[in-house]
Amino acid sequence: MSKLLISIVPHNCGEFITDTAKKAGAGGGTIAMGRGTATNGILQLLGLGDSSKDIVYIILDNDKYPSVKDELIKASENKKNFGVLFSLKVGDFVKAGSKEIIKGGNSMAENEKTAAYQMINVIVNKGYAEDAMDAARRAGAGGGTIMGARGTAKEGDAAFFGMKIVPEKDMLMILVPSDKKDAIVEAIKALPCFAEAGSGIIFCNEAQDFTVLGKK
Repeated sequence: MSKLLISIVPHNCGEFITDTAKKAGAGGGTIAMGRGTATNGILQLLGLGDSSKDIVYIILDNDKYPSVKDELIKASENKKNFGVLFSLKVGDFVKAGSKEIIKGGNSMAENEKTAAYQMINVIVNKGYAEDAMDAARRAGAGGGTIMGARGTAKEGDAAFFGMKIVPEKDMLMILVPSDKKDAIVEAIKALPCFAEAGSGIIFCNEAQDFTVLGKK
């Protein structure tokens, strides 16, 4: 089973996070750019004011997670209001070029409480997110969100999530009913752009407390 480690830090500090994580045993990560909007009071607590942020995503095996997390905390302890660090459980996990879908391995008790919705996350080389979204729609998805991102592996590094070193990435997030997840993952996995080893990954998370905002 794997965990998704997420860090939100000041812009241009994402590589500090991924470099530190790689020294502790991680393979690499993906950095997306965001913007903090916190009020000043929260800013003092979290360091997430109205400014550009790097959002860093790192997938880790459970056995590597504690050491990487601890190293990130230690490396950041002298940086004032540097950001936040948290993790999510990763369910199904797929590498491009592989027919195997690695299941999340929930216990029976957890399976009995399966969430009504799942978040399907797709990271591919830039330009292929629309193809993935088209395949997802054909399999029953309603829509998704595409974000620009960048990979952090360099020549000589272990391959980024087993992916080729192509700096520009697209991140696609699709929220779907749980009963449609498997069909959508299979549809994306079957794309020609996903057939070559190293061209992308898919991972899923349970979405909790899902609510539609606004009037229906």
